[in-house]
Amino acid sequence: MSLPLTAEHAYGLDEDLPEIDWAKAPEGTRAFRFAAPSGALAAWEIGDPSGERVVLVPGATGSKEDFALLAPILAGQGYFVQSYDLAGQYESAEAGPAGAEGWTYDLFESDMIAFLESGAPAHLLGFSFAGIVAELVVRDRPDLVKTLTLLASPPLAGQVFRGVKILGWLTRFWFYTARVGAAAMIWNVRTNFSKVTPERFAFANARLAHHRRESIDGMVGLMMQAPDLRAELRASGIPLLVVAGERDLWRPRRYRRFAREIGAEVAIYATGHSPCETTPHQLALDMVQLFRRVQQPAA
Repeated sequence: MSLPLTAEHAYGLDEDLPEIDWAKAPEGTRAFRFAAPSGALAAWEIGDPSGERVVLVPGATGSKEDFALLAPILAGQGYFVQSYDLAGQYESAEAGPAGAEGWTYDLFESDMIAFLESGAPAHLLGFSFAGIVAELVVRDRPDLVKTLTLLASPPLAGQVFRGVKILGWLTRFWFYTARVGAAAMIWNVRTNFSKVTPERFAFANARLAHHRRESIDGMVGLMMQAPDLRAELRASGIPLLVVAGERDLWRPRRYRRFAREIGAEVAIYATGHSPCETTPHQLALDMVQLFRRVQQPAA
């Protein structure tokens, strides 16, 4: 499918998204296993390998399937799109440390760097928790990243959940541990609190059975001590895009302020925490416009 040339067209397509089987790879997708520092990671790729590379990384309780609508749109514009499941998650569940300890930023950053090093420098998207990891990669290995899109990634440093709407105040109390935060995240999936479609709800619940609980606890714990990388992002010179939904966990004003602080463009859509699932055409349009601002290397 060709990318809409106008925001109005993209909005119309997103209003009429087809129901899909989220457990099934998009047509033309090639599955493979990637040997990362933490273990074998399940990965997908779609599109012409000679095209510019785009790497989409899911967050906590997520997987590469979160991009089942977005990836084909980008591939349809000539991009080579790859994604992988984080260590401990879904089809990468066996990767990562054996127990509850060892789920560190270094582990996830090392995996992301290794994946990026396996091909050409990429347009990188980090979804939620993976956005923090992607920021670390920009700080430490900017040579691997052509552009960075932060999709619904926490717009705060430190204890990022303090800024969550409605329940953020609970993080001030002693009982709000990483395990409690992870339990709330799992409860959201189990109860369909976000009101996703029946097909998406069924897949998300089935996928939970494959995640390693300690990996979710570990990611939530890391988000309770997120590094402040605003200065490094602004100084990187890498084109940045901050994306979120109006009904996200954090308020749009926090995303807009974060975007100003790091010198990023910002796009806020009329959706929730997962624009890649609910407004993929609008997201793809904004991403491609960002990509096209990057000067192409000389032949």
